[in-house]
Formats: sequence, C-alpha cells, structure tokens
Amino acid sequence: MKLKTIMNMSIYFDNAATTRIDSDVFNHITPYLLDHFGNPSSAHQHGRVARQIVEESRATIAGLINAKPSEIIFTSGGTEADNTALLSGIRLQNIRHVITSPLEHHAVLNTLKALQAANEIKLSFVNVDERGDIDHDHLEALLKSKGKALVSIMHANNEIGNINNIELISEQCCRHKAIFHTDTVQTMGHYSHDVKKLGAHFIVASAHKFHGPKGIGFLYCREGVDLHKMIHGGSQERKLRAGTENVAGIAGLAKALEIAYAHINHHGAHLQALKNRLINGLKEAVPGVSFNGNSAIASKSLYTVLSASFPAELAQGFLMNYLDANNISVSGGSACTTGHASHVLEAIGAEGNRQTIRFSFSKYNAADEVDRTLSVLSALLNAVAA
Repeated sequence: MKLKTIMNMSIYFDNAATTRIDSDVFNHITPYLLDHFGNPSSAHQHGRVARQIVEESRATIAGLINAKPSEIIFTSGGTEADNTALLSGIRLQNIRHVITSPLEHHAVLNTLKALQAANEIKLSFVNVDERGDIDHDHLEALLKSKGKALVSIMHANNEIGNINNIELISEQCCRHKAIFHTDTVQTMGHYSHDVKKLGAHFIVASAHKFHGPKGIGFLYCREGVDLHKMIHGGSQERKLRAGTENVAGIAGLAKALEIAYAHINHHGAHLQALKNRLINGLKEAVPGVSFNGNSAIASKSLYTVLSASFPAELAQGFLMNYLDANNISVSGGSACTTGHASHVLEAIGAEGNRQTIRFSFSKYNAADEVDRTLSVLSALLNAVAA
C-alpha cells in the first residue's frame, strides 16, 4: 500500500505540548533583550529598570488571579513550580501522608514516588473511574485516615482533558486541614482563576502553554505558607530561588497572561467550536472511533484537548507517522512521555491496542484545518480498506 502526501500546508494540533508565541508578546519582550538588559539585582539605572519590569509583571499576574504580588514566585516553568510546591508542603509542614491521583503529570508523580522511595512519605492514590473522574468519597476517606495530609490533584488532565472539581477538593482539604496543591498548567490562561475563592495553597503556571515564551512560569504560594529553598545562591525571589531573573521571560509571561484574560471568553468559544467540529467529523469519517475520559463532553473537559482512539487496524505509530507526513502535528499524549505507554490511559483502562491521538487547539487554529485533517484521515482509511 502506497500513500501519497495530499497536503503541503502545515497544521499544528499539539498546543497542549507548547503554543506559538503571540506576536504581541514577542514584540513586548524584544526591548528587554536588546535595550533593558540590566541585571535586576544591580543598583544602577540599568538594574533599576530591569527590577521595575520584574515587579510590574509580578503585580500584573497577581492582579489577574486575585493574589498578592508577594504570593507570586517566578520559576523556569511548571515542573520546577510543582517540585517546589510539593517539597515545601511536605518538608516544611511535616507531612507524612500525600494523596494524589494516578492521572497526574510526571512532574508530580515522579517527585512523589521519589519521596516515597526515600521513605519521606506514604503515598496514597485516590480512585478514578473508567472516565478518569475522581472518587470524592474515597478522597474523603483517605483524608480521614492518616492524620494531616497533602493533596496534589491537577485542575485538568493534559492527555485526556478531564477537568477536576478543584473547588470541591479544596473544600474537602480545608475541612481536614490538608495542604492542597493543584497543577493548573493546562488551564492557566484558558480559564479564569481566583485564588481567594479557590483556597488552594499552591497553583502553578507555565507561559508557553498560553502563547508566552518557554522557560518561564510561576508558583502561587498562599500567604502564610512557607516555601522550601530550591536553588541556593543569591537573594533573588525573596531568597527563595537564587539566580538572575529571566527579565524578558517574566515580561512575556505577564503579557501573555494579560492577553489571554482579555480574550478568554472569545477564545474559549472559538476553540470549543473547533473541537466540536472535529468530534462530529471523526464520528462520521472513522467507524469505531472513541474518545477517552471526558474528552468529548464539553462541560467536563478542556476545550483545548481532544483524545481520540482509532481502530486497531491502524497500526501503532503508523497513524501518527502518516499525519506527520501530511504536515499535521499531533501527539499520542504528553510530550514528556513520548515513546512510552501512557500512564493516564492505562489507569482508565483505555490503552489496549488502539492508536490514541491527542489533538490540542489554540487561538491560531481554524475550521479549515479541522476539515483538512479529516480529509487526510478519510484518505488513509479508504486506502487501508482497499
């Protein structure tokens, strides 16, 4: 069987892995690379300008999520922020029992498994059903069972798109005086966050998930909760994270989040429409297609993510390669686990021998890209059936 490439224009449907930087963000940060290049810790004019940029950006981010500027700590991204939150909550609050879910990002799971292997914590996994929904009754039982705990459950899953009820989880944690950390990397910039209403002790963000630059993120740490020093050295970030601040990255992070919040409803409606178009198109074009978790349920999943499983006759890896050959960029799941079985799909019993594709959308995608993708898939299925 010989298949021809039937399109030349590239389509990018892997926005859950990273997004294209917004041109307004790019233009915003250029002066901080070329002109305002001072070290924010320097006392002279160049340093003072850079320090002002950092603190204005911190205030912008804090205002958008209803936090205090002092509660925002800049990091290199979501992984560092997750690690800092978990180690701080566990070691500085003398936590021995940690509760998480089997669907968490490896930035959380691998950190907690390492701490358990070192005998620092006892790790419990809350039950999830075949759709990936959290069992809140089981979480309640776990919170009652072994004294004060730390709970780490993400706002939304990066592979199947499930949105967890973190407001309810926060209430459960509050009743049992548990520390609550939630990874909000996939929802920051796509959903509004009000940390005062949420009540979590820690949330995290990474700029490149909402059209900002790579290598910059932040950790929100609720006032009154101590942070574990992760990097030793100078006195940057209130002596919590040593190292010269990434001034351009910080400015880009703040600008990207500001743009995202300004257009959050419009972009949400646009992306949900694209997702619905792809869901309906796949149902028509691909006999036997299924959707993992709550991915195809608008009220229970990210509008940015659709996880679809295709029939077994499309050999593992073949479908991905064919789409790539036709200039359509998608993924099988998290970019952090490329080449390995998905722990998320295994946990909900959806791995099997089916080929799973994660389509993830951004404001730069359009309806004609969905239609062209469906045409490519239809051509493949016709060739396989021939």
